[in-house]
Amino acid sequence: MHDHGHDDSHAGHHHHTVSAADAASTAFIVGIILNSAYVIVEAAMGFIDHSMALLSDAGHNLGDVASLILSLIAFRLAKVKPTDSFTYGYKKSTILAALTNAVILLVSVGLLSYESVKQLMHPHPVAGGTMAIVAGIGIVVNFGSAFLFFKHKDKELNTRGAYLHLMADALVSLGVVIAGIIVQYMHWYWLDGAASLGILLVILISTWSLLTGSLRLTLDAVPADIKKQQIELSVLKIKGVQSIHHMHIWAMSTTENALTAHLIPDEALSFDEKLALVHRIKHELQHLNIHHSTIELESASVQCEEKICDHK
Repeated sequence: MHDHGHDDSHAGHHHHTVSAADAASTAFIVGIILNSAYVIVEAAMGFIDHSMALLSDAGHNLGDVASLILSLIAFRLAKVKPTDSFTYGYKKSTILAALTNAVILLVSVGLLSYESVKQLMHPHPVAGGTMAIVAGIGIVVNFGSAFLFFKHKDKELNTRGAYLHLMADALVSLGVVIAGIIVQYMHWYWLDGAASLGILLVILISTWSLLTGSLRLTLDAVPADIKKQQIELSVLKIKGVQSIHHMHIWAMSTTENALTAHLIPDEALSFDEKLALVHRIKHELQHLNIHHSTIELESASVQCEEKICDHK
């Protein structure tokens, strides 16, 4: 017997998720506008003054703009209603966007590293004062943009990725300011290339967790904030549950998780009591960050065949 229904309280959980997504969507739009304007200014000044530090930082910020745009598109796609062909809708596009963001940043690191090493080995004069001023503007832009994502950074992978990238950008800009001041007064032009390589190292470190996290979700691994054993123990504590097995947990999107499981209830329960039990379990699962669950009821005497359900 299968039960695919959802607890009525799910509507409240879903509304909360949608509200968070709407707020994050607004933050993405504002962040895109602010950072796009800054990228144009920083790249222009980097080309004029032949500063690899500014160009590397501009490349990083351009990667972040692309990431913000991809994430915004993914949020919009996640709201598209399911169809006969895409029964879950396009929710998983948010996970693919996070993975794409990480790959874009890693490619940027590779491309800019080559030019940065050239500048380090064969330095040429750069305007340190211009570096410091432009990077100073970047601190304001990036900190301001990161603040937009602060409230929802722990609720959604793309939002957390945007927050971490923007905070890293702000710190990188601070480093460029310091390097610019030193270059201006000490004429250590090699510091431009060194600062650029430092920026790229920060990008690499900040991108790694986003890459591994999004790759895990792409491969339908159990989300990092979900503990399978905890869920199993919580279900077993509910009166009327004899055992639960063949449990699978995966992310439908960066904000919603799903679960399927086989449940053996107490044999003494009536049909209606078993349905009520499933209803109660679904409600408990929602409090454990499982938004969609499908539970199959079995009998202790007649369980699923091992070949069919990979019984555990």
